Amino acid sequence: MERSLSMELVRVTEAAALSSARWMGRGLKDEADDAATTAMRNVFDTIPMKGTVVIGEGEMDEAPMLYIGEKVGNGYGQRLDVAVDPLEGTNIVSQGGWGALAVIAIADQGCLLHAPDMYMDKIAVGPDAAGMIDINAPVIENLKAVAKAKNKNVEDVVATVLNRERHAKIISEIREAGARIKLIQDGDVAAALNTAFDFTGVDILFGSGGAPEGVLSAVGLKCLGGELQGKLLPQNEEELERCYKMGITDVNKVLKMEDLVAGDDAIFAATGVTDGELLKGVQFKGNMATTHTLVMRAKSGTVRFIDGRHSLSKKPNLVMDTE
Repeated sequence: MERSLSMELVRVTEAAALSSARWMGRGLKDEADDAATTAMRNVFDTIPMKGTVVIGEGEMDEAPMLYIGEKVGNGYGQRLDVAVDPLEGTNIVSQGGWGALAVIAIADQGCLLHAPDMYMDKIAVGPDAAGMIDINAPVIENLKAVAKAKNKNVEDVVATVLNRERHAKIISEIREAGARIKLIQDGDVAAALNTAFDFTGVDILFGSGGAPEGVLSAVGLKCLGGELQGKLLPQNEEELERCYKMGITDVNKVLKMEDLVAGDDAIFAATGVTDGELLKGVQFKGNMATTHTLVMRAKSGTVRFIDGRHSLSKKPNLVMDTE
């Protein structure tokens, strides 16, 4: 995989973030998502690669662009799997909340799990506790494992969980163990990544969320040396049939990192749309805007935080005119 693609992907997520951030706090989540998707798609056309969207905005008949199976890139370069979430946190942006991201991940063709749009049970940790967790183990055992790995008391471990009724049992067990909880309303890609950075104050992620977001999170954690385990949670016969089509005949199968993102290389990029623990959101002032982006490559282990300053008058469509 060409290392120059890392910076090319930054351009993609920056464009999506800049476009969707204009909708922050306006209560219009679909418009924010459309803005991010359109901007991301337009910049993709300038990227030297032959990409196929394996995780996107939905099936071809559900999404006008960045649908599963869509070809992206300018048609030159190597063939790659592409996973996108143009706006991870549509509700966050519409409500002016915390931690929305524009996200993209790429890997060699055939290396990303083509995760169906259904729930996935997840557990995620950063590099300190990688190899120490077990999604099938009791909550208390995983908390103890993380505490040991990070040289903490269980009482000092912070777990992050989506604030949903379905997680009542997990939340209760974490509290009974004496650990602390950071409940989030949306955005479990950001929450999974936070486990790999001490300054975010988060040690472990528990609970179910979207399966596509699970793959994106796994790519990010692969670049960081962390770990995510998942189990698909089909809710009906149709979703169960989709698992079978993926070759997963045992829906209780634990999906490990090598199942979610195979191979030794992958690139992950995310730009903050609204402020979060990990990334600052887009700020506008006159014809200028600033962005904050995380970009990482698994093969090299390089992690970069990039501050961008953009002249919106010189690049009004977020793509430089080369004519």
